[in-house]
Amino acid sequence: MIISIVPAITLNLQHHSSNPHSNSNDPYLRRNVISLLLKNRRNPKHVQSIHGHAIKTGTSQDPFVAFELLRQYCKLNSIDHATKLFYCTQNPNVYLYTSLIDGLVSFGCYTDAINLFGQMVREHVLADSYVVTAVLKACVLQRALGNGREVHGLVLKHGLSLDRSIALKLVELYGKCGVLEDAWNVFDKMPERDIVACTVMMGSCFDCGMVEDAIGVFNEMRSRDTVCWTLMIDGLVRNGEFNRGLEMFREMQVKGVKPNEVTFVCVLSACSQLGALELGRWIHAYLCKCDIEVNWFVAGALINMYSRCGDIDEAQVLFDGVKVKDVSTYNSMIGGLAMHGKSIEAVELFREMLTHRVRPNGITFVGVLNACSHGGLVDLGCEIFQSMKRVHGIEPEVEHYGCLVDILGRVGRLEEAFDFILRMGGQADDKMLCSILSACKIHRNIEIGEKVAKLLSEHSGIDSGSFIMLSNFYASLGRWNNAAEVREKMEKRGMIKEPGCSSIEVNNAIHEFLSGDLRHPERKKIYKKLEELNYLTKLEGYSPATEVALHDIDDEQKELALAVHSERLAICYGLISTQPFTTIRVGKNLRICDDCHAMIKLIAKITRRKIVVRDRNRFHHFENGDCSCNDYW
Repeated sequence: MIISIVPAITLNLQHHSSNPHSNSNDPYLRRNVISLLLKNRRNPKHVQSIHGHAIKTGTSQDPFVAFELLRQYCKLNSIDHATKLFYCTQNPNVYLYTSLIDGLVSFGCYTDAINLFGQMVREHVLADSYVVTAVLKACVLQRALGNGREVHGLVLKHGLSLDRSIALKLVELYGKCGVLEDAWNVFDKMPERDIVACTVMMGSCFDCGMVEDAIGVFNEMRSRDTVCWTLMIDGLVRNGEFNRGLEMFREMQVKGVKPNEVTFVCVLSACSQLGALELGRWIHAYLCKCDIEVNWFVAGALINMYSRCGDIDEAQVLFDGVKVKDVSTYNSMIGGLAMHGKSIEAVELFREMLTHRVRPNGITFVGVLNACSHGGLVDLGCEIFQSMKRVHGIEPEVEHYGCLVDILGRVGRLEEAFDFILRMGGQADDKMLCSILSACKIHRNIEIGEKVAKLLSEHSGIDSGSFIMLSNFYASLGRWNNAAEVREKMEKRGMIKEPGCSSIEVNNAIHEFLSGDLRHPERKKIYKKLEELNYLTKLEGYSPATEVALHDIDDEQKELALAVHSERLAICYGLISTQPFTTIRVGKNLRICDDCHAMIKLIAKITRRKIVVRDRNRFHHFENGDCSCNDYW
């Protein structure tokens, strides 16, 4: 029905133009007709028909008509047609430039938008605040600091520096590009620093990791709305200040500011990172009380929270209750199942997703490939990897190649994994190299391990964790000189080993432990319980695996070092602080060592408890002397 309207109106126009008494040459009338024709068009073909009519009637060069057509093309994401129209227009004005630059930015063509602005300047078209704001948005999204500075210079030259929209974009640009001093300079010169300006400045401080500066801006604000509070919580969480983010949420409640769905997503992210399951449950109940709709955005955050806090069953219940599931909802659930070692369930959900015609993306494949890795599903993993480009048109990225290397390494196909890395050339990152090095250590393949170790030591982007993995590999072979050399390199680069830290939630409070920690007020009871468990596990046949204590010290010292690892202290605190048969959930920032893994299996058996430990790689569900990872992680 809609398609038939355009020709009908066109015919009327043609008839009207043939009438000697008509005013068809009136530009005002022509503009009104074009505006009427373009109104509420949802199909690019309709706009093309109207465009064709404008060309035939000689009105396409009218600046107003060209602007309306170009704007409509951009609204419908027909950026190619918009660009062609622009370059067919003689002497385009600033409004046409602004419209196309806006369209290019919306379409993700940031470099093209910046280049078009440069062309406008060269053509001596006078810039106004709208086109400058549009190109600065492109600079922000592209992190194009150099181009942004050039635009800033133009702003100063044309006396636009006091324009509020331009100043806000400049503050955002300098924050995103990590030059906070320049952001402060622009902010301080703003004549009116209202709540929006302060919020943008806070965001720039957080982008640069300057948490205290952001808090300073927040504290100086006279009024704070929901957006401001939410940005504050989000910034704290993004900068690893999870507890402070939760404290800010509590203060927000005390002040009577109503949270929105974005606020809850930020707070749920903090709970996910801390492993604060009970607090996450309370927030879930609270958001329902606040009548927040559990849409795909909120559902994804809730599923992620329950998954990362160790309750995958609750995550599954929540997922099943979501009526409209999009790709992000599926991604959250597939990723959660993979983390918990439920490989078959993750693959089945992936297939269900395809059956329901939900198009997967790169994140989907990271999740399902991780599931195949954790489950040892080698052939299936390789098949899914091959389908990425062939079936779904998704080009594999480094993360996907890393998953495939991990899949091959876990089942001992180390030659294939190493050949795969060699074929990648310089694209293999240190995470991928560490994955195969860990597999070489487990499968005792010294030959390939040494080749990988050489590649890793020469890698330019190696971080402290990779150095530790390299040192541990040499130490596991008893090659203490090589291990010492690696640690010397770390010291020269100013790197330090990240300390092992474990946390447990008891009575809605997070308790954190370091190895050999003596800070906890219940430390005497904790160490007494640890001594008791050491005795009972040895009766069950436990013998400390001193070979995993990678230090050049005697076995007795190694045994003492292993006995006070942070996850053991957290578990002991859980045992003395919770009711019998209650599940204990512990989070650790590093990979759990072999010795602790063996001991926790026995602790779960002796105490008849289910113990869930989240380490850097995955979840371990210990029960009745077994672990869900089948002793491979």
